[in-house]
Amino acid sequence: MTSTFTITTEQGRIDKVITAHETTHTRSQVQKWLQDGLVTVNGQPTKANYKVASGDVIAISIPEAKPLEAIPEPIPLDIVYEDDQVIVVDKPQGMVVHPAPGHPDGTLVNGLLYHTDLPGINGVIRPGIVHRIDKDTSGLLMVAKTEKAQLSLSAQLKAKTSIREYLALVHGTFKEDEGTIDAPLGRDPRDRKRQAVVADGRHAVTHFQVLERFEHYTFIKCILETGRTHQIRVHMAYIHHPVAGDPLYGPKRTLPGEGQFLHAAKLGFVHPTTSQLLVFETPVPPIFEKTLADLRAGIDKTRNVR
Repeated sequence: MTSTFTITTEQGRIDKVITAHETTHTRSQVQKWLQDGLVTVNGQPTKANYKVASGDVIAISIPEAKPLEAIPEPIPLDIVYEDDQVIVVDKPQGMVVHPAPGHPDGTLVNGLLYHTDLPGINGVIRPGIVHRIDKDTSGLLMVAKTEKAQLSLSAQLKAKTSIREYLALVHGTFKEDEGTIDAPLGRDPRDRKRQAVVADGRHAVTHFQVLERFEHYTFIKCILETGRTHQIRVHMAYIHHPVAGDPLYGPKRTLPGEGQFLHAAKLGFVHPTTSQLLVFETPVPPIFEKTLADLRAGIDKTRNVR
């Protein structure tokens, strides 16, 4: 695949500029492309330290990605529902959804491949996975067992007809009882590990509703209209109510736990073959429930957690 774009306002070294533009690739990957002569400027090969100029035409011959081999592993799974088309799984905090560099095994996909046969769905890197939740977010995921199911579930996500509701414990208190955050999301230009609200980002909408107020925290429900990477975490931080325990977008002084206090509590979709609306709910994990109980009792264990 060839990606081509023209420099307008971008400045600096070409490897940094390309990394900011090709947000799904790392800077080291970009530098490898440059070393291999896969990047040209105005039709000529260039080096990583070249500083771009207005009007430069950058062309990148992006090599085909080599999928990671996912090996079946006997990992216990909390399966909420299963038939011949779909599986609904309650993912625990700490479990990565699919193999990736740094997490080649021990993932949900590894466990799913041991549990059932998922041939030919999304290649071998993410068999059956049509959406995902972060490693340290708990809750419900829908998984396709057939290509028909994969197409149907993906289409419902794109059309925004699936039901996805999250429960979150966030910093601060709200004056309002409900609201909507409509702010585009993209790669943080200052830190590629993070997402951020950026002017040219992808459309992202999160609706929230206050469920319970505490002295320094608020328990809320979030309803996703879109499903961008880290959407709730970034949107809540953007309005100065970061998710408690969030190591990436929240403060160091927060509630101790096993990651962010964010739980995919409700999931609904139309079944790919029966056309029946299926809706599933799951309670927050024990550490989340214990923290809520403490706050209701006036016990606030806020401390520096990193």
